Amino acid sequence: MVVDNQKITSLLNNKHFWKVQEMLVSEKNALKDQQEIAAIQARIDEVFTLIKKQAETNSMPAKLTFGTSGWRSIIGEDYTVSNVERVTQAVVDMMKTDEFLKEIGVTSFEDVQSMGGLLGFDSRFMGHEFATVAAQVLAGNGIKIYYAGMATTPELSAAVVELKCAFSINLTPSHNPFQWAGYKFNPSDGGPAGPNLTEIIEQKYSLILETAKVIGDKHFAWQQVDTIDLYKQFLLKRNSVVILDDLVKKINNSDIFLAFDNVNGATRGRLERLLNGVDPRKISYLRTNTDYLFGGVKPEPSSGNMQLVMNELKLHSNKFKIGAIMDPDGDRVRVTDGVEEIEMNFFGAMVLYYLHKVKGLQGILAKSVATSNFANAVADRFGLEIRETAVGFKEFRPYLKEDAREKAIVAFEESDGITMQNHTLEKDALIGALLAIMMVIDIGKSLSEIRKEVQDFAGTYYPGRGGKEVDRSLSGLPLQEKLRLLNKYKPGKTVLVDSKEKTIKKDLTLDGYKFVFEDNSWLLIRPSGTEPKVRFYVEGRSEAEMEKLFHTAEHLLSECLSS
Repeated sequence: MVVDNQKITSLLNNKHFWKVQEMLVSEKNALKDQQEIAAIQARIDEVFTLIKKQAETNSMPAKLTFGTSGWRSIIGEDYTVSNVERVTQAVVDMMKTDEFLKEIGVTSFEDVQSMGGLLGFDSRFMGHEFATVAAQVLAGNGIKIYYAGMATTPELSAAVVELKCAFSINLTPSHNPFQWAGYKFNPSDGGPAGPNLTEIIEQKYSLILETAKVIGDKHFAWQQVDTIDLYKQFLLKRNSVVILDDLVKKINNSDIFLAFDNVNGATRGRLERLLNGVDPRKISYLRTNTDYLFGGVKPEPSSGNMQLVMNELKLHSNKFKIGAIMDPDGDRVRVTDGVEEIEMNFFGAMVLYYLHKVKGLQGILAKSVATSNFANAVADRFGLEIRETAVGFKEFRPYLKEDAREKAIVAFEESDGITMQNHTLEKDALIGALLAIMMVIDIGKSLSEIRKEVQDFAGTYYPGRGGKEVDRSLSGLPLQEKLRLLNKYKPGKTVLVDSKEKTIKKDLTLDGYKFVFEDNSWLLIRPSGTEPKVRFYVEGRSEAEMEKLFHTAEHLLSECLSS
């Protein structure tokens, strides 16, 4: 492959800098000669200089959508110094409202100023620079700042509680591609902000665009904090199951090899410190260098990205092997034993089985409506209550808080997010990796053998997901109106799956339309709130049935759209 210099020049002239980076990193990945690689890297660095200048000089306001995962946008285009200033001022103005003060249990904004806020970012381009901009606005509004630097989402979730801060700001777009940056706000309990707060941020931002009122202080000071130390303190105080010193000893006394892929993210160095004292011959850390382009891949726990871990595990002949891949902000994780990749649909159920049966934790199961019912079957066998929520980790807050009436043993969703009882209100890749090690050592079986044990205990399930795009005119409310036709499918009604009628045992409509059949297979039809797209989640009791359920979901959607 040869770089098309004429096309690159055209793209640069039109300020399509990230398109150029895509081309250059693709070329770099195809090269073998080190001098040629260095030359391409020099060009990549030159383009980053242009992106930085664009981010610093582009003053056009962004159209802000601030959901529970915060604001996400393209660096240099909408994600700019000016817009980070505006969004931070909007966050500050939100924190002056009664809604926020009540949320964190204080009576005045002066309390917020003295409690302070925690500021961190993941491994994206210009993370420190954007954090500095946010800090200037916070300081200009008289707020004490604790500076984490590069840190993971679960670290910040734990540290904000340990420091007794009023809030945290985490500059991350999670697992989005390399050109994206993000801005996430969490209140004092460390969990994701709900719509009651994020909608106010959007309102305050609109007012700022009208008034151009942003208060900043370029001569500010912050207090630097070590968030992994705070995370360890959090574990020590609250989590009686995950005891790091004991785990290190168990690893050293076991015939085990571990491989962790950081995908150039903020998780690098974290597990090294949590597992300090482990024999270095028993553990390998992959992709630990800084690479703002993530090697050209989408930095998420996926089967494609897992191959590096799988290849590393193949080099070792230990009795037990565990690999994990984490996303840039450390809130998503997927594990493997080198034989099978264990998706969260299965891993979450295995964690429930382990924490309840082996570690004796009591409580409920919390999972999203789109997640496999494999965990439901495990909970049913144990006689545990189940709480299925709408999609989004914020929905688990009532079951994760310290004073929760119904405390979740584990809370997880199929998109690789998990946490556990007496732990962070955010999903946590670090705790996922630690639990994988613990269950293998304590049960004395590999991950795939544990999955088989749990399947023997609770049954076999085959989950899958897909989707279908619809006409753009149906985005949002029009699509939701069309899907209301599915309300006619109630318990006792039948749905044709292939040539077989299945009777609906249970329906759930808290987030889309989920029909659970008498054999515990199910399908969920869930419209996107922002795109002209419908998502399908299905689960069969065999692989063939899973495919048939996809066809049924498509048929039901067609029935709705033709009405």
